[in-house]
Amino acid sequence: MQEFLMFENPLWPRLLQLLGYNPAEPLTLTTGFFLVAFMLFGLGYSLVKGRARLRTLYVVLVSLYFYYKLSGVYILLLLFVAISDYLIGRCVGRRREKGSGTAWFVALSVVINVAILVYFKATNFFVDVVNNLYGSGTLDIESVVVPAGVSFFVFQSIAYVVDIARGTIAPLRRFGDYLFLLSFFPKMFLGPLVKAKDFIPQIEAEKVVVTREDFGRAISLIVGGLVKYAIIAKAVGTLFVSPAFAGELGDSGLVALVAIYGFTLQIYCDFSGYSDIAQGVALIMGFRLPDNFDAPYHSATITEFWRRWHISLSTWLRDYLYISLGGNRKGRFRTYLNLVITMFLGGLWHGVGMTFILWGLLHGVALALHKVWLSVVPKAKALGAEMKPLWRVLGTLLTFHIVAFGWLLFTAEDMGVVESMLSRIAYNFSFGDFGAMVESSWVALLLMVVGYLMHLTSRNFDEALRRVVVRIGVVGQWLLVVAVIWLVMQSNLMLEASTGVAGGLPMYAAF
Repeated sequence: MQEFLMFENPLWPRLLQLLGYNPAEPLTLTTGFFLVAFMLFGLGYSLVKGRARLRTLYVVLVSLYFYYKLSGVYILLLLFVAISDYLIGRCVGRRREKGSGTAWFVALSVVINVAILVYFKATNFFVDVVNNLYGSGTLDIESVVVPAGVSFFVFQSIAYVVDIARGTIAPLRRFGDYLFLLSFFPKMFLGPLVKAKDFIPQIEAEKVVVTREDFGRAISLIVGGLVKYAIIAKAVGTLFVSPAFAGELGDSGLVALVAIYGFTLQIYCDFSGYSDIAQGVALIMGFRLPDNFDAPYHSATITEFWRRWHISLSTWLRDYLYISLGGNRKGRFRTYLNLVITMFLGGLWHGVGMTFILWGLLHGVALALHKVWLSVVPKAKALGAEMKPLWRVLGTLLTFHIVAFGWLLFTAEDMGVVESMLSRIAYNFSFGDFGAMVESSWVALLLMVVGYLMHLTSRNFDEALRRVVVRIGVVGQWLLVVAVIWLVMQSNLMLEASTGVAGGLPMYAAF
């Protein structure tokens, strides 16, 4: 017993390593460590969920620990942003009460937060440009690592200060409540962004309530999210999309085109699956996060696409950037220009590089051209639901391919990859390659078909799944979760066996 308690025991270093930050194994909502940690967290949460202040303190401490497990020392950056904008928000609130101007304080918040984004997102790009122009080694600066989730908590923090300045919300009195808003762990990884006016009342509520319907919906969100994120997205990406983009599957134009379609599905399953998991985890705790995806590839116009894709981000861009630039209030030309600027900056938010710039410009120009079309053709419809069936089908096909081309820009390492993929499609396309492609990649192609079918029937599928999960009761729900976790583990083992690289950390690997 004494030897077991001594730190020389080999168990202790492994335990300390497991509990500490490991950049090779960052925490996500789908790792085995999070699964076990969340279960342990739930035991304590059940004791404090009925007491608002104690609940807030408990969740904040766990959220900060999870962020440390995700990003290590960058937890200090999260705390800096939280302290900075909490204090700025208090100043803005006091000045509003006195009828004084708030612009300088809002500008201070924006400058601080944008400077953080620019440093982490643009430094590597700037160094590469200088070294390419003036010779390698001109700027001998180590590569800057982008902290996980930095874009989300920075955008969340800016929105909080702006909302106070606009009078949408009052500044939070307790710093712990603001830290809860900023760091709430289900949304810290990939969002969704939440509106402070909708989320703050949930933080301040004396009690949180989780109904039988809520719990069933939460389980269905987690199960569906795991299938999309941890099975379909990872397998399609690992087995087909990545090797196809790298030229490892040959130079067939058919393979290149299917790879673009594959990434179009992969990025949807990746983001929407993770958002579903986040929603489900939050709902189990009694907190409601907004829907973030609404079958975006059903869209028949580019405007409709951006009302269905990453809804919390597109809403943020509209409310805090597009409207701040003037929106549609200053004439048609300014409206078109504001759309292009908004999406251009949205591209830079994802990453600083030519491919992201062109991706943003593509969507900005497409949105502006759609506005022009609506003004030239009075009977044209902004949303596909308002169209006649034939026009809706044609519009959906056109919008899908515009978006898919955008995803080619989004995922390509550089313009050389874009040129190579398009060249293969244009000059080396043959349906005769279909058999060889299926033979070498049938698992990934089958999962692509399953993924697109799930998306095609998403609303009916989601509702049917929710009803079934609610009906089977708590025991059946946990058995369903265990079964899906087993499928994720098998998928990861299959990917590791096929490629030598795990498609994601197996649920048991943390131990």
